[in-house]
Amino acid sequence: MKKSILRKYAKLTAKVGANVQKGQDVVIYANVDQELLVSYIVEECYRLGARKVMVEWGSDIVTRLVYKKETIKVLSEVTPWVIEKQKYYCKELPAMIYVDSDDPDGLKGVSQKKLAEVAKNRYPILKPYRDERDNKYQWTIIGAPSKAWAKKVFPELPAGKAMEKLWEAILYTSRVTDDPIKAWDEHNKDLEKRTKFLNSLNLDYLHYQSSNGTDFKVWLSENVLWEAGGEKTLGSNIFFNPNIPTEECFTSPIKGKAEGKVVATKPLSYQGQLIDNFSIVFKDGKAVEVHAEKNEALLKEMIAMDEGAAYLGECALVPYDSPINNLGILFFNTLYDENCCCHLALGMGFTNLVKNYQNYTNEQLHEMGINDSAIHVDFMIGSKDLNITGYTKDGKAVPIFKNGNWAF
Repeated sequence: MKKSILRKYAKLTAKVGANVQKGQDVVIYANVDQELLVSYIVEECYRLGARKVMVEWGSDIVTRLVYKKETIKVLSEVTPWVIEKQKYYCKELPAMIYVDSDDPDGLKGVSQKKLAEVAKNRYPILKPYRDERDNKYQWTIIGAPSKAWAKKVFPELPAGKAMEKLWEAILYTSRVTDDPIKAWDEHNKDLEKRTKFLNSLNLDYLHYQSSNGTDFKVWLSENVLWEAGGEKTLGSNIFFNPNIPTEECFTSPIKGKAEGKVVATKPLSYQGQLIDNFSIVFKDGKAVEVHAEKNEALLKEMIAMDEGAAYLGECALVPYDSPINNLGILFFNTLYDENCCCHLALGMGFTNLVKNYQNYTNEQLHEMGINDSAIHVDFMIGSKDLNITGYTKDGKAVPIFKNGNWAF
C-alpha cells in the first residue's frame, strides 16, 4: 500500500474520526502488525495539537495463549493499575482510536463459556468508570488488514494479494478518495437529512417483512432519536465519527416491546466462530427461541450472557445497495458487515439517543426503556426484498424501506 494513501487514511482517522483537539491526550489501541499505519496516525494527532499520544499494543497470538492458559479466576482479576488507568480516562477524557486488524479466528479453540464467564466477571467492576465518561469523549474505530484476516476474507488468494484486496475494500468503503475530508462531509450531510426525516415522523413502531420468513415488529419511544454518521460529545460539543466506515441510521428501541421472527441474512462472526443460517423469535421484546444451522449453542450462550443480552439495543437501517454490500464481500468483521444492510443488535442500547439525556442518570435512562447489557452484538437481516413500514401513533403507515432500499 502506498505510503501517501496510508497518510490520507491516518489523517482521516485523526481529524474526521476522533477529531483530536489541541492539548488533548490520545490513546490508540492496535495490534503489533500495524506499526506503520499507527505511526502515521500518531504523527497526525500531534499535527492536530495533541498533548500526549499513547499506544496500547496487542497481539492475537498472545491473547489466545492467555485465554487458553490462565484460569477464569486470574483472567477475571482487575488489577489496581487497570483501575488507575480507568480513573485517568475519566479525568482526562483522552480521544480513543481503535485500529482493528484482528484475526476473525483469533480465539478459535478457546472455550466460549470461559470467555463469557470472564466478561461477566469483569464487566460490573469496569462499568462504573465507563458510565462516568460515557458520551464525554471522542472515539473512533477503523480497520486495517492483517495477513490472517485477509486470508480469511480471500482464502483463494496468496497472502500478499489477499492483503492488497482487503486494503482496497477498506479504503473504498472508508471513502479514502482524492479528498476524504470532503467526501465525509458530504456523506454526513446526507445521513443527517435522513435522520431528520425519521425523527420528524414520531414513529410508534416498525414492521419488517421479507420472503425469507422475517415478520417482525419493534416499538420505538418518542423520547429516543434516530442518529447517523457523527455525534457530539457531552459538554464540549465536539463532533466526531465513531465508525469509519458507516452507512447506518440507527436508534434504540423500547426494551420489552418486540414481536415476531427475524431471519439473519449473513453469518455472524462472534468470538472467533461463525454462527450461520440462524433465526430469532421475539416475544415481549425478548429472544425466546433461536435456531442456527451452525453454532446454535454459541448463539444460545450469547443471549444468556446476562439479563439484557436477550433484548434489543439497536435497530439500524442500511440500504441493501450500500457500497459495502455491493462489493459482495463477507468481511468477518462487524464494523464492515453491519454496514452491508439493515441489522439489529442484541444487548446494550444507546443512552445518548434519549432527548436531553444529560439531564438523567444512567439508571433513569434504562428505566425509560434503553436496554443495558455487557454485550452489543449486531446481526444482519437486510435482504433484496425487505420492506419496512413505519406506523405513527395515529396509525398512519409510512414506507421506510422498499425492496431493500430507502423508500424516501
